[in-house]
Amino acid sequence: MKRSNLAFAGALALAAAIGSTAAAQTTLRASHQWPGGQGDVRDEMVQILAEEVAAADVGLEIQVYPGASLFSPREQWGAMAQGRLDISAFPLDYASGRHPEFSATLMPGLVRNHERAQRLNDSEFMDMIKDVIQEGGVRVLSDAWLAGGFASKERCITSPDTVEGQTMRAAGPAFDQLLAEAGASIASMPSSEIYSAMQTGVLDGANTSSGSFVSYRIYEQVTCLTAPGENALWFMYEPILISERTWDGLNAEQQEALMAAGQAAEEYFAEQAAQLDETMVEVFRENGVEVVTMSPDDYQAWLELAQESSYKTFAEEVPNGQELIDAALAVE
Repeated sequence: MKRSNLAFAGALALAAAIGSTAAAQTTLRASHQWPGGQGDVRDEMVQILAEEVAAADVGLEIQVYPGASLFSPREQWGAMAQGRLDISAFPLDYASGRHPEFSATLMPGLVRNHERAQRLNDSEFMDMIKDVIQEGGVRVLSDAWLAGGFASKERCITSPDTVEGQTMRAAGPAFDQLLAEAGASIASMPSSEIYSAMQTGVLDGANTSSGSFVSYRIYEQVTCLTAPGENALWFMYEPILISERTWDGLNAEQQEALMAAGQAAEEYFAEQAAQLDETMVEVFRENGVEVVTMSPDDYQAWLELAQESSYKTFAEEVPNGQELIDAALAVE
């Protein structure tokens, strides 16, 4: 073979090798609703996932789409289940319309503090929830529980009677039922819409996570914040999830890298969780908002009301509802 032909053959081989390497690189799309690059811990968790996967060098990369720029908040579950979205940091209760068991992950008073949230992660309760997640075509990469509270333009929310007459946003059916039982009117929406709803007079008050209260600048619209404190009525499970269809399309090395990256993101979040509450209190006070917490008596009054409303309805209407509540309450 002539030298020119040899050179040409070599160039073809090199091009084929480069093309093969490029083809082997798989890009996954990760979506979430929170602002990107502004310190929101859920965005940072997904960014850590992407960085860890890239560093593993297994032919896998994750493109992050923050701020609901790819899918709206409540569309993400269906998109993952159908394989149209690969990864999401997702408030699980948003999918309770499809899987009512998920309302247990935003059940009033079921968690109460960050230490108990960590214990729940390794409990029979979470095994039951994760079975439903996987049956729905999705799996968990990272666990995350966020504490939250209440904020209002009208008055401080402490005991149940303080919400009477207010139009409130609640994140899911269990809190909808509880607040309605206490005399509030309910307006449902994702947390990303709270600010504009308060600004336009649609809402008087809302409950959401400590992270969202800060990320969405709710302090600009309210006069009083009820922080989680020692008696957090509001806790929500907001894991990082991956579509089973996406998962099944990865090789074992890529799956292992994703699980390791998910663990790194989860450990980062566990270190940040309580700090989110402290940061929220600081930011709201700096902006002239009064900050209160619920007393043990306030918390107990809400819990008794929840047992008559949210807990009772969940146990009666949701498959294995009572078993889920019992499993959660069994965690010391």
